[in-house]
Amino acid sequence: MFSDNLTRDEAQARARLVATHTYQVFVDLSGAGVEDPATQFRSRSTIRFTARADGALHLDLIADAVLSASLDGATLDPASFADSRLPLTVTAGDHELSVEAVCRFSRSGEGLHRFVDPADGRTYLYTQFEAADARRMYGCFEQPDLKARFTTPALAPRGWTVISNGGPVETSEEEPGLRRTRFAETLPISTYLTALVAGDYVSIPHSYEAAGGPVEMAVVCRQSLVEHLDHQEIVDITTGGFKVFEGHFEFPYPFGKYDQVFVPEYNGGAMENVGCVTLRDEYIFRSRATQAVTNFRRDTILHELSHMWFGDLVTMRWWDDLWLKESFATWASNFATSEQAEDPSLAWAGFCSGSKTLAYRQDQLPSTHPIAADIVDLEAVEYNFDQITYAKGASVLVQLVAFVGRDAFLAGLRGYFATHAYGNTGLGDLLASLQTASGRDLSDWSAQWLETAGVNTLRVELSAVEGVVTAATVHQGAPADWPTLRDHRVAFGVYELTDDDRLVRTDRIECDVTGPQTDLPQLVGRAVPAVLLPNDDDLTYAKVRLDQRSLDNVLTALPTIDNALSRAVLWGSLWDACRDAELDPTAFVDLVLAAVPHETGPTAVRNALAQAGTASWSYTPPAQRAGVRARWEAGVQSLLDRAEPASDQQLALARSYAAAANPGPGADRLAGWLRDEGVPEGLLIDTDLRWSVVNNLARLGQLDEAQIDAERRRDDSITGSEQAAGARAARPTAEAKAEAWRLAVESSDVPNATHTAICLNFWSLGHDELLLPYVDRYFAVAQDISAGRHGWARKGLSLQKNVLRLLFPWPSDQKDFLVRLDTWLETAELSSSARRVIAERRDDTLRSLRCQDAAAL
Repeated sequence: MFSDNLTRDEAQARARLVATHTYQVFVDLSGAGVEDPATQFRSRSTIRFTARADGALHLDLIADAVLSASLDGATLDPASFADSRLPLTVTAGDHELSVEAVCRFSRSGEGLHRFVDPADGRTYLYTQFEAADARRMYGCFEQPDLKARFTTPALAPRGWTVISNGGPVETSEEEPGLRRTRFAETLPISTYLTALVAGDYVSIPHSYEAAGGPVEMAVVCRQSLVEHLDHQEIVDITTGGFKVFEGHFEFPYPFGKYDQVFVPEYNGGAMENVGCVTLRDEYIFRSRATQAVTNFRRDTILHELSHMWFGDLVTMRWWDDLWLKESFATWASNFATSEQAEDPSLAWAGFCSGSKTLAYRQDQLPSTHPIAADIVDLEAVEYNFDQITYAKGASVLVQLVAFVGRDAFLAGLRGYFATHAYGNTGLGDLLASLQTASGRDLSDWSAQWLETAGVNTLRVELSAVEGVVTAATVHQGAPADWPTLRDHRVAFGVYELTDDDRLVRTDRIECDVTGPQTDLPQLVGRAVPAVLLPNDDDLTYAKVRLDQRSLDNVLTALPTIDNALSRAVLWGSLWDACRDAELDPTAFVDLVLAAVPHETGPTAVRNALAQAGTASWSYTPPAQRAGVRARWEAGVQSLLDRAEPASDQQLALARSYAAAANPGPGADRLAGWLRDEGVPEGLLIDTDLRWSVVNNLARLGQLDEAQIDAERRRDDSITGSEQAAGARAARPTAEAKAEAWRLAVESSDVPNATHTAICLNFWSLGHDELLLPYVDRYFAVAQDISAGRHGWARKGLSLQKNVLRLLFPWPSDQKDFLVRLDTWLETAELSSSARRVIAERRDDTLRSLRCQDAAAL
């Protein structure tokens, strides 16, 4: 499934043999010397390195052809280039290797991606190299521990903006219409952090007086998006992050300049290229966005900025320690937000409702793994960019801060940066810095939290006589596959009901929970509380369960708790109980309808609405589903009708209502919105909300091809094109599904973002009669992807993942499907990565069935 692989053993052997010093990477974007300038470009890389001994190694390169190659001036045979490798033999000493190649522009978001904006015909290029796609633009030693200093001169059309890691130092006219740009040499960085951006971008510069002196900055985007760019907001977030990180890390920003480039058709959220961060340009809001969405953008901007220290300045040796940058960047973005907030707990409430909820889900899948993972090759890397590495790792770091103390933790980070600047590290290096600063032995903590997988569950059991607690015990459990019981520092919130039926915390008990059970003598002899909340203030990483009295009171009075972080913990506990078939999905739906109008946490609102939608369909027994779906639609409509006009909650509810609408009155009401009929007061049906309505009307069979095309003409942007492709795929007709399948599976020219939209909308709920024939086709394409047949070896991982994850069948009758799936899995020849994705989706199916069976009792 993963072509052009590289193993950890190979990388380690190469690192023992050579040390790299400098790269000069020349990229020719003029179109000269290639067959098709729209699909190809030339590059030449010159690498200076030292061999520690005589030996054989290879250069990494993914290219259409090697034009020339030389080692110390001696010609190498271009015909020896095969399977992304150019072999060479070196003697001990210094060397210079030069390779010129014809490379291919990407349409999958990997390597050097090329995009032509349908809004105005302008061309935009950008790179995305993590984890190992720098070799798609230039020949290199593609591993993070062979750092070097880089210069990246580029030849491009004269009118283009050209950006790289270093600031521009010289431009020259090569010939009419072409300009060469030379950039300042970087400090030592890894290949995956190099970058090139070129095209008709608009760059808005500004300067910031950082701790180490002035830093030139720019916010960059496509010309068709400039009118929507809230430049000052982005600058304010960025400079605020600089103040926090430079102040607490006591290491001035090290890379000279800092550009943020918003790019199209981006697979991820953003990438921390040194001094040239790229972000998906959906973060430039063409329409009104909810506060949850703008908060997410803020977190992303701060996440990438923190990478300049976590990952760029100090980089992992190999991808086993991916968490050393991603977990820390996720923690750091929330830390920076909390440092600047009037109420720091609000930032951590958003983290608890958002990232931490994702971590709990990921940690319960069969593919879960330790935070410090065992990554044997590049294929394993690609499937470990997950919420274990990001969100669980960050959650555990929150605990570590509490364990060693904030001051000691920050002192340890300062020592870590000072000691390992521009170098590479592993887990032991970080622990050594933190142990030196805190004086605490972290080996046991690391073994429990970083080197084992799975999430513990904490349940409280209370015994009482005549309303007085006689015994209180916390029971800790663990899944059978990952049976580690951990040490937890836990706060227990004691809540009582007031005369006006509000839940108010009257006491807080903090203690260590260890082993299978821990007594809470502090509660004995006291009146049974209305609610006893384990993990109040969210100190640890664990699933928590309420005793029955607490659960009953929370289900009726959750909104009355005034602390956002406490509510976030409860939202997480209740959703997890629903997913574990311990809370009826209808009860969860009713809770959301009752509590969301009073919830002030934007991330909590967004997630609760989405979760209730899932509960109403996937977790509800088929026999009850129509009734619960109607109840959910009517409830959201009622909330929307009562929402404050033009409020953030009104917009969130409008989006939720579009997704909740069923055939009949709901579909009719949505259709009226497109005609500006029956629109709630204060709600603007702007471009993005309109597409949400269009996609759901297409799902409901209310729009035909011509109507979708009309909407596409109304919005001539690339987003409009992508949304229209998704709407066509959502339509409940045999012809629409056949064409969507062809584009997703058989076509080779569908760009990555359009491909994602098609796959997301293909398996619409309730379209079983049309979609059941595609179950066997899914099985077949999964095996094709695994074997690399029919062009899948070259289509790129993003497209492969789209098909495996998003086209996974999701019929109404999941029991029959599960039998078919398991029968097929017994004999199917699948790669380990494909089997992993399918196992995750199978687990989702099993979870749904467990919830349905429990709710049917």
